[in-house]
Amino acid sequence: MSDSRPAPSIFRSAARIFDLSLGQMLWSRRSVFLGLLLGFPVILAVALRIVDALYRAGMQINGVRVGGAAIFGLMIWLLYIRFIVPVLGVFYGTSLIADEVDDKTITYLFTRPIPRSAVLLGKYLAYLVCTTLLVLPSVMLVFFVLVPIGGGSIGAAFPALLRDFGMLAIGLAAYGAVFALVGTRIKRPLIVGLVFAFGWEPAVLLFPGYLKRLTVAYYMQALVTHEMPQDSAVSVLMQVFREVPSVSTSLVALAAISAATVWLAGRAVEHKEYVLEQ
Repeated sequence: MSDSRPAPSIFRSAARIFDLSLGQMLWSRRSVFLGLLLGFPVILAVALRIVDALYRAGMQINGVRVGGAAIFGLMIWLLYIRFIVPVLGVFYGTSLIADEVDDKTITYLFTRPIPRSAVLLGKYLAYLVCTTLLVLPSVMLVFFVLVPIGGGSIGAAFPALLRDFGMLAIGLAAYGAVFALVGTRIKRPLIVGLVFAFGWEPAVLLFPGYLKRLTVAYYMQALVTHEMPQDSAVSVLMQVFREVPSVSTSLVALAAISAATVWLAGRAVEHKEYVLEQ
């Protein structure tokens, strides 16, 4: 007697893959390494707090004392947006399918009675939860350590922290989706991902024209509400980067990038033949 039960939907199938993948991602060696990386901003924040406590004049730029909220904004710009979020997107996004191929477990997933694209979608959702659980505690610790410097109010700055959480989550979603597509299309995706994130994106942002619209970083800039310290080398550099679209345009563009690249990655997984090397 044949089994007449309908095949599970792609979303139910993705939920099953999500449950299977989340624990593996959280306790993987990659997560441990990147968790240590995310500890660096916390250590730096503690060091800055100690310096501020030891020197009565506090930290200054061009003779003007810099408040903790401004320092926190600088770290959001230069550490999280420019480095940590792209790194997480590259290392996790490119590995969603590539790791299964390298470990020769992809055939076990594809023999399940679920759509192949559900494997990619479920692992992508697990990536979002995993990286969010890694990034947000780091940002929160840096916030509570730095903002009181110079008499800053945690309560007054807390709404900005919530906006930062949302902005970082959007960035993780967009970068992860782009590099998930890279991971399904290219044989050595990690190298290509690193070149894109730290070669292509910073380069095209420096030049006028339309190429910058082909980067995630261009749209992410509009979501950052922090201002840079004025009259400094950093502020001059950031003025170059601040040619940005509107917030609404950026949100629509990032949502479209995330949805389109996840869909294309799912299509690639559906149609690609995976031949495991012996």
